[in-house]
Amino acid sequence: MMKIAVVGGGPAGLMAAEAASGAGAEVNLYDAMPSVGRKFLLAGKGGLNLTHSEPLDVLLSRYGPRRAQLSPFIRSFGPDAIREWAAGLGIKTFVGTSRRVFPADLKAAPLLRAWLRRLRQRGVAFHVRHRWRGWSDDHRLRFETPYGEHLVGADAVILALGGGSWPKLGSDAAWVPLLRELGVSIAQLRPANCGFDVHWSTHLTTKFAGHPVKSVTVQVVTPGGGVHRQRGEFVLTETGVEGGVIYGVSSVLRDRIEKEGQATLMVDLAPDRDQGRLMRDLSKPRGKRTMATHLERQAGIAGVKSALLREVCPKDAFADPAYLAEAIKAVPLKLVATRPLEEAISTAGGVMLEELDDRLMIRRFPGVFCAGEMLDWEAPTGGYLLTACLATGYAAGAGAVTWILKRRAGSVSTIRTTR
Repeated sequence: MMKIAVVGGGPAGLMAAEAASGAGAEVNLYDAMPSVGRKFLLAGKGGLNLTHSEPLDVLLSRYGPRRAQLSPFIRSFGPDAIREWAAGLGIKTFVGTSRRVFPADLKAAPLLRAWLRRLRQRGVAFHVRHRWRGWSDDHRLRFETPYGEHLVGADAVILALGGGSWPKLGSDAAWVPLLRELGVSIAQLRPANCGFDVHWSTHLTTKFAGHPVKSVTVQVVTPGGGVHRQRGEFVLTETGVEGGVIYGVSSVLRDRIEKEGQATLMVDLAPDRDQGRLMRDLSKPRGKRTMATHLERQAGIAGVKSALLREVCPKDAFADPAYLAEAIKAVPLKLVATRPLEEAISTAGGVMLEELDDRLMIRRFPGVFCAGEMLDWEAPTGGYLLTACLATGYAAGAGAVTWILKRRAGSVSTIRTTR
């Protein structure tokens, strides 16, 4: 019997267990938390976005510089396979208006329950409250448990330990020094799909913190001189901005802040009106109406949008329709820092993909595989994160089985976890 240890009970680890157990391996899955799938359940609170239905080449482009390395895994286990997998668990899915794919009931819990039930039926054993602490001198996995240290031997190991965001749910990046000590190259963990700090006035945060800014288009200049635009909405927070449209451009903003100390995000508060129309409408006499009423009637600018405009425009600008129209189409927000890593939705950085072979095995440590968010890649929200986690988990699980079979046939070396 092939014995495979999976370390990490998130989507990547669970999918690795699925692939390995489906191929006949005896799988033991270990997780530091009292239960598995905690971040998966949190992601499903607002409606679990499983994957995306856009054309595969477009979907693959969302992975940026890591497209080439991730492409084989996603092509092997991509959006169609994920929907088929969910259907096999009795979970129907549908495509939303944004082409995102959701479970019919929008919930994560029923899918997770069905998934764990099937894994247990296949013989997968779950060991919670087992925190991985590296390897012993005789190459066994070391786990810290409430009952003391537990040593585990296995034919192959799959690490699916997550990134560094939401550490309270288990992704605390404690694995980074353990692998670095063994000489594994790891790109610095950085926040991805994150919020940003802005030096707001006290008035703005007092009156509008927590308010959504809906139907806007944001624009940021990329390091190469291009322009990245995205439409959506965001939330004005006490410290700055966060939300869907911000996450969509967060990697560009983060990189620019790291390089230059700040980044400018241009916000179009009236994306459905061109500047000429705004100028004509704002030039109409306002009579005895207040400027706030005039802005709302003629430009649709009210509430938090009006407050943002006043935050960046001098008072005398409101008497100049041309200036005001230009400002509405391009409100400059100076972002000075990313929010902390632990607040981010996901993590950039991790185990360098160059360290791994085409089965996601660490080249210098035969028999040790990595999957999921602990790898060095990032993607925007919209189903792309979960797609890559599931795809790499499946690849690592299948790869571990293949490696064991080849080792038993005498064509590969044995597991080794020392320098």
